Amino acid sequence: MLSNHLHNGLETARLVWSRLPNSEDGDIDAVGISGKSDGGRTESLDYEVIENFAYREEQANRGRLFVMYQVAVKWFFALLIGIGTGLAAVFINISVENFAGWKFSLTFAIIQKSYLAGFVVYILFNLLLVLSSVYIVTQFAPAAAGSGIPEIKGYLNGVDIHGILFFRTLIGKIFGSIGSVGGGLALGKEGPLVHTGACIASLLGQGGTTKYHLSSRWLQVFRTDRDRRDLVTCGCAAGVAAAFRAPVGGVLFALEEVTSWWRSQLMWRVFFTSAIVAVVVRTAMGWCKSGNCGHFGSGGFIIWDISGGQEDYSFQELLPMAVIGIIGGLLGALFNQLTLYLTSWRRNYLHKKGNRVKIIEACVISILTSTISFGLPLLRTCTPCPEVDPASGIECPRSPGMYGNYVKFYCSKDQEYNDLATIFFNTQDDAIRNLFSAKTLHEFSAQSLLTFLVMFYTLAVVTFGSAVPAGQFVPGIMIGSTYGRLVGMFVVNFYQKLNIEEGTYALLGAASFLGGSMRMTVSLCVIMVEITNNLKLLPLIMLVLLISKAVGDAFNEGLYEEQARLRGIPLLESKPKYEMRKMTAKEACGNRKVVSLPRVVKVADIVSILRSNKHNGFPVIDHTRGGGTLVIGLMLRSHLLVLLQSKVDFQHSPLPSEPRVGARPIMHSFSEFVKPVSSRGLSIEDIHLSSDDLEMYIDLAPFLNPSPYVVPEDMSLTKVYNLFRQLGLRHIFVVPHASRIIGLITRKDLLIEEENEGLANVELQSTSVRTQRRDKRTTRSAAAEDPLLDGLLHDNNSSSRSS
Repeated sequence: MLSNHLHNGLETARLVWSRLPNSEDGDIDAVGISGKSDGGRTESLDYEVIENFAYREEQANRGRLFVMYQVAVKWFFALLIGIGTGLAAVFINISVENFAGWKFSLTFAIIQKSYLAGFVVYILFNLLLVLSSVYIVTQFAPAAAGSGIPEIKGYLNGVDIHGILFFRTLIGKIFGSIGSVGGGLALGKEGPLVHTGACIASLLGQGGTTKYHLSSRWLQVFRTDRDRRDLVTCGCAAGVAAAFRAPVGGVLFALEEVTSWWRSQLMWRVFFTSAIVAVVVRTAMGWCKSGNCGHFGSGGFIIWDISGGQEDYSFQELLPMAVIGIIGGLLGALFNQLTLYLTSWRRNYLHKKGNRVKIIEACVISILTSTISFGLPLLRTCTPCPEVDPASGIECPRSPGMYGNYVKFYCSKDQEYNDLATIFFNTQDDAIRNLFSAKTLHEFSAQSLLTFLVMFYTLAVVTFGSAVPAGQFVPGIMIGSTYGRLVGMFVVNFYQKLNIEEGTYALLGAASFLGGSMRMTVSLCVIMVEITNNLKLLPLIMLVLLISKAVGDAFNEGLYEEQARLRGIPLLESKPKYEMRKMTAKEACGNRKVVSLPRVVKVADIVSILRSNKHNGFPVIDHTRGGGTLVIGLMLRSHLLVLLQSKVDFQHSPLPSEPRVGARPIMHSFSEFVKPVSSRGLSIEDIHLSSDDLEMYIDLAPFLNPSPYVVPEDMSLTKVYNLFRQLGLRHIFVVPHASRIIGLITRKDLLIEEENEGLANVELQSTSVRTQRRDKRTTRSAAAEDPLLDGLLHDNNSSSRSS
């Protein structure tokens, strides 16, 4: 009988193992980018509006009422993004806190009888949560692995990464974060919340998801990549605001860390979105305080109020505070380098073996983390409870997993506590509260803090890059606050001053490590002030951030930049490389042959060109009467595919049609040329053409971009880089010097006319087409300012007339 049961158990285990997901061709790996080396899943976004005839007709038919409607819809979407991100954050925090509460309550109840049984239950509880998280990621949403911030940063920089904004990625991010954070891994939920906010914003912008039949046509207002970029920026700020209850910090995070393009109208909407998130989170916390959220109670959201701590500091303390900044820069740079090596090894070797290996890896890390967090406090001798002022509200001892300091764990006497269990056998949020706490001098021994620092630092490095949603804000705060408290203990013992708090140095240590690892300054400074509710420490936080960032920059780049480069995301940083100063635009082009199209092109030639290369933009060439050639615009690959699929613009004649707008009706609306964000769009393999179709022609003039950005061939590559990045371009034409000049635009030529002053207070699209009459004084306005230029223009105009 026993052998039969054993045999059945082994067969069941084999069946479960065989059903675990294995690797699939073309699947997205654990860092969210395809493992293929050809980069087929990454391409640029079209942030530049294509001002073809369809776009101009659409803009010409839009009046002031439509513009006001679009502005109102943008603000309404900002409201929806704030509400959606706030509710997602509330759901994640309530779920994590309840899972953690049930875990610690059950474990504490069992260890009253047997510590071994409690240890087994603790490991299994964490293992089940982590297993659910890694299974969701590997089976359902591969792009949900990691923090998602490097991918979102790449998207806002102009790089389209397949899968990062899908509906299933949103679901995987939410439920995967609950499993990984609730399972006690050395990671946080703040980075995933930024990705969650971006996914919510993108889904709202495209009207939902058609694959899961959750779409609404009345939400499908903004179809271009430019509009989606603004919405995703609002989502990123909302994620930070929801994670830290720091609305101002969320706005600054979006401005400093993730966006490459910014304007004042977007600032207002981002600020409004973050304010809505703060209201939603505050309302949810007020509702949960009445006991409606289980173990959530007064904990959950990150807020470590140390306003009752150290109120002043002396000049002598600036030196140890500067030391904290140096330590943060060194440990942060080391963390970036170690995680870079380990993630690279995972991508190149470990994760190539399939999803089973990813699941096993996450489970092994979970068992290791649970064993260390439960086992190490058992080896620590308990400490007698200090004399605590009853008015302070501090209780000694407390049960494991309960909110507060002085946790009792494996202590033989009643009035004893385990200082290592206070930070190890606890949720990360509660452990940070304990490290930041004031009026708790000598609560932790130097040996316990050093042990925790080494072990948790190692666990954070090992865990980062596994196939689960993972953020690095909270682990960074844990690491920094630990060595910061160590320095604080030394300062207290050295200066023997009563007004020095160890928790103050823990806060500065947390800021220094985040600055040394992520290299943020302004946004991180504001976030730390908002989550600690202590404005008096602002100068000190600024000091350690500046020092830690300077030290970290001497060794490597920030965490997100390193990970983006490892993932193959071609980010354009804010500053061009020094070598670009010595290069010109022509040199950057190299000897590559430019694939161009004639204005009237044969369908067979288009198909041949699209199949022979992967270019996404093609210059269009027309012939002049004198036999020369003239570049008349840029044609996108996606637009060519739309024309081939519709076939309505095919013509038998190889001659161009009438070029004037209105002479030939436009058979397409501008929205038809927009690529959906939730799919890869059309490909040449999706289009089926008959032999008769291949013999037809297409006049590309009505569909091309007649005004692409052009630079001269000898322009320095630095200027080209700045132009490309600041305008969010995808293509720039490099041409020889122009033979003549037709005008010069100055500042006053760009001022709005008096008859348009009524529109000055209305937010217009940056590329809207105005149909008002053109002012004939374009060239003379500049000539009036400079008599020499007047002569130059006169000579050019005379020569052009004579020719």
